[in-house]
Amino acid sequence: MAKEIAGQLKLQIKGGAANPSPPVGPALGSKGINIMEFCKQFNARTQEKAGKILPVVITYYVDKSFDFIVKNPPVAIQLLEATKQKSGSAEPNRKKVAEVTWDQVKEIAEDKVGDLNCFNVNSAMKMVAGTARSMGITVKGEFPANN
Repeated sequence: MAKEIAGQLKLQIKGGAANPSPPVGPALGSKGINIMEFCKQFNARTQEKAGKILPVVITYYVDKSFDFIVKNPPVAIQLLEATKQKSGSAEPNRKKVAEVTWDQVKEIAEDKVGDLNCFNVNSAMKMVAGTARSMGITVKGEFPANN
């Protein structure tokens, strides 16, 4: 028989670096979830992505057990890594901070297509390009029409 779901939590944690301090500890502790058990499991699953910020969706049940799904890093973080910037532009419509190519956009889109609200890579590429534009990052060249 299926367990009864008590709720869900969404957090962003650095891969391989979950510990009981905020934001993890208070978020899980208030729901009665075993904090150390979550930290051990999360760190074991994310060793290969150490240091990268990873969104995690934690489903907790009435019996205080839990499951979690680790997603790919956010598009904004991947764009900053691709451009080697510390942050986006404070005025993205006036000051551009970097440039990316459509190949870089496609690589990020292929990585995130499962987490985004779209069905194919072209749509995902347009979403990634929109995020880049809102961060003050320009995309060089023409959109590759037939991929």
